[in-house]
Amino acid sequence: MTKLYSLFGGTTTDTDKKAVEVNQIVQMEGYSYDRYVIHKITHNDYGYHYHLINLRTLDLQQSRIIKPLSQKFGIGMYYDENNIEFMPEAEVADLYAKAKAKQDAKRDAEKKEDERREAVKVIGRKWLQENLPSEAQALIVARLKQDESDSQTDYYASRTQCTVILGFSKHKRDIFSEMCKYASNFEGTAHLAEYNEDYEHREKYSMGAGYYLGESKYRGWIIEKCPIYTRENTIEEFAYTAGCPDGIYINTNKAVAGKEVQEQPAQVIESDNLSFEVVDYSEKAIALFGDTKPIKDLLSAMGGKFNPRLTHDGGKQAGWIFSKTKREELDTILNLKQK
Repeated sequence: MTKLYSLFGGTTTDTDKKAVEVNQIVQMEGYSYDRYVIHKITHNDYGYHYHLINLRTLDLQQSRIIKPLSQKFGIGMYYDENNIEFMPEAEVADLYAKAKAKQDAKRDAEKKEDERREAVKVIGRKWLQENLPSEAQALIVARLKQDESDSQTDYYASRTQCTVILGFSKHKRDIFSEMCKYASNFEGTAHLAEYNEDYEHREKYSMGAGYYLGESKYRGWIIEKCPIYTRENTIEEFAYTAGCPDGIYINTNKAVAGKEVQEQPAQVIESDNLSFEVVDYSEKAIALFGDTKPIKDLLSAMGGKFNPRLTHDGGKQAGWIFSKTKREELDTILNLKQK
């Protein structure tokens, strides 16, 4: 007799005893509440295995435990012993053919994606081998975070959507002013180029996110330093990033040599009794200063990033940072025309 401990009331299940039959319909309880049909049952040294087709998604799954609803306890797979349902064998066969085709298509797509990523890595490895300075002790990188938290279940997490390389460092120390220097290399992080205490996060503790510069570790762009412990491991870790067309934003004039980019003269615009100044803030970004409060929602919707301490006219001033690619759209939104 093979027994399997389960969470169904803290009981054990005799997996050598068949609970359901082929073509029978069962249901997931306590989670998705999806319905499944059993298309095959197999047996080995660990007992019976039930091969399932999700009737909604056509995903193929397996389960070793299927209990009657009368023994329902928490999340699990159940069947209604008082109303046992079966699906015609021909329909199950048709569903399996569709589910198998979906599974095969997914595997083919994953294989092609793996081959594509490897081709990108080949390019990235070569670039890093040729351009990663021998004296470099760390990489300065930016990561775009997508919030995947669920406050209702107290689940907090994020996923990195994109990573770009901003520059190299000759030391491993976490210095926010250094991160700020590299921020203007990339339009997505240009709003982090000026000092803002709220952007500096020090979380070097258990379960913390380390040192990073940004609004939140859960959403938007953040900048962090990635130490180089072995050159080979670093090249492999960032090969895909370096091989992507938009993976490298290294300003050799500013980020490496330390030269300052001179702020260009401001363009002063009057529109609807509001006054604005548009400045070429960096190589890839423009800044908007002036009476922006009435249109702040519009500027945010355009992808603008507000910073209360941008450098302007020799001091600190609140303003909005945009990619230079947004210049024409900004002019249109504000009903502006170049003079």
